[in-house]
Amino acid sequence: MRGERRPRPQVLVALCAAGLALLNFPLLAIWDQPATVFGLPLLPVALFTIWAGLILALALVSEGDAAERGAPGDGTDAPDGQEDDRP
Repeated sequence: MRGERRPRPQVLVALCAAGLALLNFPLLAIWDQPATVFGLPLLPVALFTIWAGLILALALVSEGDAAERGAPGDGTDAPDGQEDDRP
């Protein structure tokens, strides 16, 4: 689509690399301790937190790029710079 907004590929590659590094053995060994967080084992809590953080980062990157460039429908996407008067 012509007006579609996407995050830059470099940011997506960086998020993918961060996910691979954070969810790989050497760093996961840090969380494999006999400890609990609110009664839950530390490793599953760390996995879920890392996973949720990556999803949050992707959402912020995707939405942040659209907000910076002017999201469709907010009046900044009119071709001549005029506000869009359509309902």
